[in-house]
Amino acid sequence: MARIIRALPGYGDIPAHFPVIVDDGMAIIEPAFAYLHELATIPGRSHAAETIRTYSEHLHDWLDSLEQSRIAWDAVGEREIAAWRNRMLERPSPHTKRPYGRSTINDRVRTVCRFYGWAHQRSWIVELPFHYIDVRVSHRRQSMLAHLDARPGIVAANVLTVPEAERLPRALRADQLRRLFSALASPYDLMASWALVTGMRRKELCALELFQVPEIAHLDADEHPLVGIGLSITKGGYPRTVYPPIRLLDATHRYIDEVRGPLIRRLRRADPSWHAPSALFLTSRGTPVSPVRFTAAMSAAFKAAGVVGTGHWLRHCYAMTMLAQLQRQARMTPEINPLKVVQVLLGHRSIASTAIYLRCVEMHGAELEESIAWLYGALIDDG
Repeated sequence: MARIIRALPGYGDIPAHFPVIVDDGMAIIEPAFAYLHELATIPGRSHAAETIRTYSEHLHDWLDSLEQSRIAWDAVGEREIAAWRNRMLERPSPHTKRPYGRSTINDRVRTVCRFYGWAHQRSWIVELPFHYIDVRVSHRRQSMLAHLDARPGIVAANVLTVPEAERLPRALRADQLRRLFSALASPYDLMASWALVTGMRRKELCALELFQVPEIAHLDADEHPLVGIGLSITKGGYPRTVYPPIRLLDATHRYIDEVRGPLIRRLRRADPSWHAPSALFLTSRGTPVSPVRFTAAMSAAFKAAGVVGTGHWLRHCYAMTMLAQLQRQARMTPEINPLKVVQVLLGHRSIASTAIYLRCVEMHGAELEESIAWLYGALIDDG
């Protein structure tokens, strides 16, 4: 049975905690190691640790299935990959006990095919175990920025992927937001507020440090409604600036003074050798809130509120409400490009990733009216 082990610090250029896939005899599966190591370390191509972890999990599942079937990794064709794909279509995940989503299955298939594409380029294998077919893409309903859609009418598609129904993000209504926030305890309610009004990802929220919260006592809310904060730990490592409203920063300083400070003093009294971490958001044990812990807290709150969604939906809500607000402003200030502004605020490398929100705004305009009123009213400005 194949398994994943984590590298310890101090082994040359192998990053600490790097995932190493080994076979049943604990021998390193060299092609998988070389592929992941190249993605993680070569300058200009290095991927985030979360991406490497995801790729390693996909490859582990694939290589484990091959080992159990006693098939060599370099002796497979489309039939074997299709059988692995079909098993995911027919059986639930052994971890979550829920059926695999089609997008998840396609992500796994693409990871495996990328691995074999890399192996073919490096002459590990003679030919690819899959091929592409031409697929005609129907043009969707035109939007106000349809001229930015440069997608061709025919694209090359991996023959092993399965059709997916388009799943567009949806903004949360004001009543859903109220129920969700009422189900969140400190500091997760504050973290959710940051996600909702800045579009920050969970990794970015958990990486916020105390020193990054600016002093605002000298600022006038009318003159400085938003305050820029630079982020260095982001998806892909590309620095960007977020703009929390001054009211949110007020709430954050209250958390620092009334929750975080007393927690640290209590833990220091219990253990004088204990040192407070630099992270802004701490658990009740004084440890930094991790992305996994934040996800668990948000999942529980969504369930308690009777709302379908995840913590990432707060980022979607921010993107849609911001885009709708900027589209309104663009009617009076034509030089504004709403989509480009939202792209920068979200930290998307490609504007195509941002363009999906155009259709969301078009489809859910009525619900966005409520969300905008709540987001820019209750959280930002009384007026």
